[in-house]
Amino acid sequence: MTNEIVLMSDPRVAAIPVADCGEPLVDLRLQESLAVDTRREEPSGAFAHLREQVLTRLLKAQDMVPDGMRLLFVEGYRPPALQRRYFEDYAGELRAANPDWTPTRVHHATSRYVSPPEIAPHSAGAAVDLTLVSADGRELDMGTPVNASPEESDGACYTHAANIGEDARVNRRVLSEALTAAGLVNYPTEWWHWSYGDRYWALATGADSALYGPRELDQA
Repeated sequence: MTNEIVLMSDPRVAAIPVADCGEPLVDLRLQESLAVDTRREEPSGAFAHLREQVLTRLLKAQDMVPDGMRLLFVEGYRPPALQRRYFEDYAGELRAANPDWTPTRVHHATSRYVSPPEIAPHSAGAAVDLTLVSADGRELDMGTPVNASPEESDGACYTHAANIGEDARVNRRVLSEALTAAGLVNYPTEWWHWSYGDRYWALATGADSALYGPRELDQA
């Protein structure tokens, strides 16, 4: 991909074939290297799961973060039904606020913030939402909170947004350099969203196929 912002709704993403390698979802809470936030925690613990290679790369990224900083894990795996609910709820908000929009425009705009369920990297266990904290656990200035929508942040949630302060710009650069070096790719409308092995990653890196497709948490 070039410097253009390619959204999850782009037909080029859906056109990427999936050759799921069958790698299991693992619970990252079983190791102590990463700080885990509980804002997305639910009874099943699904949020704390990732595919094995994604977790391995996340741990490598942690090692590349400068002294005095740590990655703060917010959310990984998201069951397909939950992903669909998030997508439909946000699409409903946009539809209500913009009654003149066509269904295509609503779908396109929704995918800036929530991936279409059939594409969603989170439902493949391939994506992670995360931020940076100081050594004492204080969240660093990233320009917006994690999961800020384009509407509420005036577009500052975009990774390369111009309307953020210098501290936030530096911190985003630190996050980006560590995760990119570990092999993950960013969704450019969400500074906190990174993935490996999904369709979006395949398009961004030129891979022939995705390594992971959507699955259920208890799927063998």
